[in-house]
Amino acid sequence: MEKTEQIPKYILDLAREFRQKPTMTEEFLWHCIRDRQINGYKFRRQHPIGRYIADFYCHEASLVIELDGKHHLSEDQKEYDKARDEELTLRGLRILHVPSKEVVLNPEKVLTDIISFLP
Repeated sequence: MEKTEQIPKYILDLAREFRQKPTMTEEFLWHCIRDRQINGYKFRRQHPIGRYIADFYCHEASLVIELDGKHHLSEDQKEYDKARDEELTLRGLRILHVPSKEVVLNPEKVLTDIISFLP
């Protein structure tokens, strides 16, 4: 993301709201990756990138982590996710999709997957 890019105010407001009301799964993963706990990499949560909001974002690694819950199974959401992924990929970002239930059922695997995406 270029520093000169203007993020729409409604996106900034929405990201702030999402940070204030995380899902249980987001909260759990955040406690595992915050404060540079994963190989010294800094992650941000609910981070605006253009007109999208990444669940988690690491600038140093050009990595977006998206938690995919049940709502990601609808056709409308699948189309939205595809468009978002295409735009983020064009920005040079890599996207790691993590099923929400995997965070709770197998957090060690999720953290190993995240580490494998880091340089």
